[in-house]
Amino acid sequence: MGNLIKDIKELVEENVISKDTAVKITEYYNTKKKDSKNRLFVIFGVLGALLVGLGIVLIVAHNWDNFSKITKTIMAFIPLLLGQFLSGYALLKKTDSTVWREASAAFLFFAIGANISLISQIYHMNGSLTNFVLVWMLLSLPLVYVMKSSFISLLYIVGITFYACNLGYWTYPSVEPYLFWVLLIAIMPHYYTLYKTHSQSNFFIFHNWLIPLSLTIVLGTVAATNSVLLNVAYFNLFGLFYLIGKTPFFSHQQSKNSYLILGSFGMIVLLLIASFDGFWEHIQRTFTGEKLLRAPEFLSSVILFMSSLTILIRTPNKTHWKNTPLKYLFIVYTFLFIVGIFSSIPVILVNVLILGIGIHSISEGVSKHHLGLLNYGLLIITALIISRFFDTDLNFIIRGLLFVMVGIGFFVTNYWMLKKRD
Repeated sequence: MGNLIKDIKELVEENVISKDTAVKITEYYNTKKKDSKNRLFVIFGVLGALLVGLGIVLIVAHNWDNFSKITKTIMAFIPLLLGQFLSGYALLKKTDSTVWREASAAFLFFAIGANISLISQIYHMNGSLTNFVLVWMLLSLPLVYVMKSSFISLLYIVGITFYACNLGYWTYPSVEPYLFWVLLIAIMPHYYTLYKTHSQSNFFIFHNWLIPLSLTIVLGTVAATNSVLLNVAYFNLFGLFYLIGKTPFFSHQQSKNSYLILGSFGMIVLLLIASFDGFWEHIQRTFTGEKLLRAPEFLSSVILFMSSLTILIRTPNKTHWKNTPLKYLFIVYTFLFIVGIFSSIPVILVNVLILGIGIHSISEGVSKHHLGLLNYGLLIITALIISRFFDTDLNFIIRGLLFVMVGIGFFVTNYWMLKKRD
């Protein structure tokens, strides 16, 4: 910072910049430095709260069996009361301190979980892990809004995702966790507040990753009698992510654009799966039109398709469709899936489509001098060649030559691009 101030003074003395500009530059870097310190304080504050909580638990656990039931009950409530005291102090005395709010909220969050489990153990209350997590998350939800805690919001999303997975995947017989969608909606006002007020914060970036990942994981729990329709639901979900990533706000995030990354990657993976004959044969064998309109997979597909279509129509389209063809992929895939119920023609079209996307990405990477796009296109074509390696009768020499050509393509294009940059 000292060198920076010295350089700014020198620029003022040489009349390169005005005194007002010098003041603004200094204030900017001071603010930046302060924000960096605050982030570190928040991280260490939360870690400190967690370590203190774990230390208390270990000390108590060592002598737990020697305590009476009344003593155990009192000790079970001590962390909860302490967490409430610290949170109250943070709200009343440290209103503007993010460190105090996040650390005290984190302590109280884990105190709630510990209290529920301890009371259940002391009084031998029967209950499932699913119900325990659900009650814990419901009791912790107010902390997000009362304490304005983004760390608790992230823990809450992880918690409700675990609840949905435990109910929908790991429990037999599995049950559709419809309550998950209500619980997820409950956190959206906080997410929107982050978007409006702290869109450059790390907490907002973490939410941008965790929310779409949670949706991706839990969507599969709606599978019932027509599970093949989940392919359409998932493709529309990834299409929705991609379109969100292409909105004016997220399109400037570049490497931090989680929606664009997850959406693009998810669609390509599903297209590669659909490039195999067996995929379409399975659909033709298992798809049934009985009670289709009431099937949760069908309803999910329709809702996600209409959501994607709405964003596609409402988002200002300043570029030609040829520059962003992936925006329309969810429509193409839905059409191909419908055709694929009766015919195997889509397998050819999907392979051509993947090849076209790969070539387009390479072309975009070259025209924009973007190594990431260039290599992404090459990876798509490589993945397509590997896929065909396993389900075609091509001679091993031809297969080997294809890999050699792709390898040379990787080297030559990257070398050429780097040389152009120099």
